[in-house]
Amino acid sequence: MSYTLPEFLAHAIALEEEAAERYHELADMMEAHRNDDVSRLFRDMVRFSTLHHDSIVERAGTIELPRLRSWEYRWSSPPEAGGDEAFDYMLEPYNALRYALANEVRAMEYYSSVGLQTMDAEVKRMAAEFAAEESEHVDALEQWLARTPRPAATWEDDPHRGN
Repeated sequence: MSYTLPEFLAHAIALEEEAAERYHELADMMEAHRNDDVSRLFRDMVRFSTLHHDSIVERAGTIELPRLRSWEYRWSSPPEAGGDEAFDYMLEPYNALRYALANEVRAMEYYSSVGLQTMDAEVKRMAAEFAAEESEHVDALEQWLARTPRPAATWEDDPHRGN
């Protein structure tokens, strides 16, 4: 299904708002557990999401954007939101980073798929640009994950998670 420019911008703004909220929550959790380095990373991600949000709003300018209700978005959950599985009092930095990485990958894939599906040249261009930006976030998180100690047990190993 192809997006109009106003529809795409409305989705992108919502995506970045949700991402900033989630990163803020993750930063607070990491800070509460004295994982200050990872907390700072997530605070940087809040800043990046907010800057991207503000940039999209600025690009929208005077374009009238649709006011979409939750069921009108073309995703089952915002690509950078993920589930609530990461919001656990025992969250370790490694798992928090994996959660954030999965969210960024979904956002990158979302923007890429929009670019492939649309017939609107401007939406195609912006979707490719946004996918590239998300790809940078994926790379940064992969680097952090590579140098973060893996816990003895990961989410998949937790019998209380029902996986």
